[in-house]
Order: sequence, then structure tokens, then C-alpha cells
Amino acid sequence: MHEAETVADLLVEFRDFLGRDWPSRNAFHAGVERLIEGRDAEFLLGAPDADSPPSGVCQIRYRFGVWIAGGDAWLEDLFVRERARRSGLGAALVEAAIDRAIKRDCRRVELDVNAGNGAGRALYERCGFSSRSDPAGEDDLLMRLRLPDAP
Repeated sequence: MHEAETVADLLVEFRDFLGRDWPSRNAFHAGVERLIEGRDAEFLLGAPDADSPPSGVCQIRYRFGVWIAGGDAWLEDLFVRERARRSGLGAALVEAAIDRAIKRDCRRVELDVNAGNGAGRALYERCGFSSRSDPAGEDDLLMRLRLPDAP
């Protein structure tokens, strides 16, 4: 299976896990292909062991931030299939995303997580992220990790 298909299929599973039915499977596949072609996004795949197929995906988006005078990374999606949870795969994907951001000279990594997602919040906090409430009053928390040498 082509890597883009694997990524899109995992993101569709994530959509289903969230109880949503949109965007369509075709839209996910087209969107992943589009992002892979550009320079501003990366997808990381992971498996709980060397003998297993990919069971987790992490999407990172990059941009330049004038207020930080440097690169900025957004951890947009992190999903691990249920059978691979609690294997360390989620933490490994977050750490890999942080490493990728550092290699791209980013000064921080940000993400949002649903306030009710205790396991997700705990994972991000273990990886060094801190949180603050969403200024728009939504149920999501903005989490941030300042990277080495960042002001």
C-alpha cells in the first residue's frame, strides 16, 4: 500500500473514532496527497513493533511565525489504533514530531487537545507541553512546547 493511502486510511479511522462522517474518505486521500506534495506538512507513521503494520499517524504542519521570529510547528493530528494504545507508540510519534520540528529550526510546537481527553493531555504533558484555555471558549486546550534556544 502506498504511504499516502496508509496515512489517509489512519486519518479516516481517526475521523470515525471521533464519531464523524465528514470529510469523505476520498477527500482525506486527496488532502493527504496534496499535503505530501508540499513542503509545509509531514506525516509520521509508526508501529508498536518492527513486525506490525503502521498503527499510528502524526501530522505536523510548518509555518513561519513573525512573533517568534522563526519556524513554528503545529502538531495537527495524532492517532493511534486502539489495539496499539498503551504501547508507547503515541509518545514515540510525539517525540519524533518534536525532533522533526527541531531539525527544521522551529522555535515551538503547538497543538490543541479536547479538554475532556485526559489521556491525550497527560501524554502531551509528559512530553513537555503546557496548556492554557482556548481564548474562544471552546472545549479545546492550546498546548505549547518551547524548543531549545527559543526565546
